[in-house]
Amino acid sequence: MTSTVPALGTRSADGSPLQAVLLDMDGTLVDTEGFWWDAEVAVFAGLGHRLDDAWQQVVVGGPMTRSAGFLITATGADITLAELTVLLNDEFERRIGRALPLMPGAARLLAELAAHRVPTALVSASHRRIIDRVLHSLGHANFALTVAGDEVERTKPFPDPYLLAAAGLNAEPARCAVVEDTVTGVTAAEAAGCRVVAVPSVSPIEASPGRTVVTSLEQVNLPFLHGLMSLN
Repeated sequence: MTSTVPALGTRSADGSPLQAVLLDMDGTLVDTEGFWWDAEVAVFAGLGHRLDDAWQQVVVGGPMTRSAGFLITATGADITLAELTVLLNDEFERRIGRALPLMPGAARLLAELAAHRVPTALVSASHRRIIDRVLHSLGHANFALTVAGDEVERTKPFPDPYLLAAAGLNAEPARCAVVEDTVTGVTAAEAAGCRVVAVPSVSPIEASPGRTVVTSLEQVNLPFLHGLMSLN
């Protein structure tokens, strides 16, 4: 876990029950899910294997260990998980360049949270080297702390990353709003006891009690996030 600016407290400025906002990265704030899949396809092509497009639904949103492990098993590639992880991260970094496309509404939402001094964390299954690269596009100052997938013993779909982020912001998980784009991330956030708004990217996500599903971040603003705290 890396802190980028001092934690800003435990409540929003207006005294709302919303204490913090925890945001996923890939597919939620930055339009990178396609970059990851293209990187996986390229790496496995170099290993002499062709990936089935249907497998993208399996690997999206998952930690590197799960996604890479699945692809090794599915293809029978002669490579270790550690070796493949390095190749995938290297290929992804080559593809993204320095500036990344943000998801519609992401820049506005981050600016709004910062303007109202809402404690905000970036919580990703991506490794620290990738997060630090993407923060050039997202802005380091927009996050009080960041949690990477290789910094926790159990990453998504386990609740650990969100519990760590909430604790780092001195917030109660039940009073944190989480924004996620995959079932894996939603599962992690809900297991942590957070309120969740899902913005599906590659795979559909069903609405359920305590979970709100929208089609775009453009539908998400601070009043919307405050409203999550009052849902049954």
